[in-house]
Amino acid sequence: MKNLPQLSLILLLSLCFLFNAESQNKSLNKSGKNKTEVQFWLTSPTTNILFQKQNASLLFGPVSQADPVIEVDTTKTYQTMDGFGNCLTDGSAILLARMSSAARSSLLKELFAWDKNNIGISYLRVSIGASDLSEHPYSYNDISEGQSDMDLKKFSLDPNRKDLIPVLKEILKINPSIKILASPWSAPTWMKTNNNSKGGSLRKECFLVYAKYFVRYIQDMQKEGIPIDAITIQNEPLHPGNNPSMYMTAEDQALFVKQNLGPAFHSAGLKTKIIVYDHNADKIIYPLTILRDPEAAKYVDGSAFHLYGGKIEALSDMHKEFPDKNLYFTEQWIGSPANFPGDLAWHTKTLIIGASRNWCRNVLEWNMASDPNCNPHTEGGCDRCLGTITLSSDQVTRNPAYYILAHAAKFVRPGSVRIGSNVVDILPNVAFATKEGKKVLIVLNDSQSRMKFNISYEGKAVQAEMEKGAVGTFIW
Repeated sequence: MKNLPQLSLILLLSLCFLFNAESQNKSLNKSGKNKTEVQFWLTSPTTNILFQKQNASLLFGPVSQADPVIEVDTTKTYQTMDGFGNCLTDGSAILLARMSSAARSSLLKELFAWDKNNIGISYLRVSIGASDLSEHPYSYNDISEGQSDMDLKKFSLDPNRKDLIPVLKEILKINPSIKILASPWSAPTWMKTNNNSKGGSLRKECFLVYAKYFVRYIQDMQKEGIPIDAITIQNEPLHPGNNPSMYMTAEDQALFVKQNLGPAFHSAGLKTKIIVYDHNADKIIYPLTILRDPEAAKYVDGSAFHLYGGKIEALSDMHKEFPDKNLYFTEQWIGSPANFPGDLAWHTKTLIIGASRNWCRNVLEWNMASDPNCNPHTEGGCDRCLGTITLSSDQVTRNPAYYILAHAAKFVRPGSVRIGSNVVDILPNVAFATKEGKKVLIVLNDSQSRMKFNISYEGKAVQAEMEKGAVGTFIW
């Protein structure tokens, strides 16, 4: 027993060593330098996986040079994101309002709440007056034919008090930070050259009263507790064939902004952003014409785009010429019947990834909800616009746009910044850093086979694998 003191000393030293090693490991794991777990959310049409968190733990380790590498670089930063979302049409609001209170509350929480159990849409577009997905054309200043109301004495939000305004208020209770963009499809008919909801142009003598119409709309919505973050001046100004619609040239839009709308907003003390164009990427000369006019440009926050014509890369040309003006992607429809694999791949590659990589601060899918027959819509309006969800009373069907949006909206909250990631042709991708310091990478497997690839960050990598046509969101 004479060696007992020596054995006790050795045991004590060993315990101290193990304690220190364990403490260091815990410290390293807590700081993320030794072990970083990556969440992986997957939608895979070929295996019928619909936006599900994968259980397998992905950990950073050595890079496998045999597989493609997506390198994420937080030292390269681009635009700040305002969010991902939908267009809350009148038709969407009507269908939501017809649901039972409990079912609607549950659905709106699923769509708009910012927590781990819901997808957290963070941006909405609404129409100023009717869109083609309203039940009928209307404005907030409809009067008898042959009359005018230059003082807007008969202006009223009453057409929206039954459905749209109550639904918006319910959404704002769930997510008070949501941004709302408002766009007109037409001015009131008495302000137009053809006195009709479809086509025609804004009469020159009505430029000033129409500017006051915008001001009144924003002020009255604010009185309802609904802040309008931004407006576009005219939805699809080069498409007068919709119902409602209104044709407006770039020159007229520039004149309207610099002589009427901009000064009217300034005089009223409005902070609401003015966004121009709101049409396809094949005619970027339209917003360029306005921004090249310094007297108009000083009132303009940026330009908005759809992609029924042109290429998304054209938006980077806009950014090169006017890097201080913001870009927005405000509408893209999915036609009924859906083609889930094709819709998921195209919209993720071209919009969620493509619009973000080409400087857009938001990405909006078109109508939030439609019924099983793609109603309601105006006479001559879109009769094949598939909602993000289909509503039949309280029954909810989640369509392709739901999953497309979920992969971005749930993780890339407003205030996130796009960061660097390299272009891999068969693996389109985009990366973001959130305000909380998380990294988010959205990837599409655009090849014709199952793919293994590496996600590289700060010299280490995670190996991932996805079926063809699958979309993955990775968070660490």
